[in-house]
Amino acid sequence: MNHPKTPRVSLGQRKTRQRDEISEVIRSAQGPLTVQEIYERTQQSVPGLGIATVYRTLNLLQEAEQIQTVILPTGETRYEMSGLGHHHHFHCRSCNEVYDLDDCPVTVQTGAAVGEGFVVETHELTLYGLCPECIEAA
Repeated sequence: MNHPKTPRVSLGQRKTRQRDEISEVIRSAQGPLTVQEIYERTQQSVPGLGIATVYRTLNLLQEAEQIQTVILPTGETRYEMSGLGHHHHFHCRSCNEVYDLDDCPVTVQTGAAVGEGFVVETHELTLYGLCPECIEAA
């Protein structure tokens, strides 16, 4: 999946190393990340970064519409870059990683009528199973 360039906050905020690193972690991920995953991955390049800074930065990047939330059917909130286009997710039940899927296995068209009087505006899909690494390890 093609990821947009590392976001630059434009809400009157100054550029910081912490913000750049958090943005880069999200941009380079293979799928949406939890706050804890972002925090842990950012610790490698910015030791001592606090979890509160991660939360503040995520809120700022969301306000600037440079990242978006992905709420899985389990209720878990994750973050990914905005502007990725239509895509879905695969959630590995073994390692708990979530991956972006470029292919859309659903052929329901926007505006289509489904059920009794429902009209489709958009759709999100999360597939569950085992990722290649977990299949190989089994």
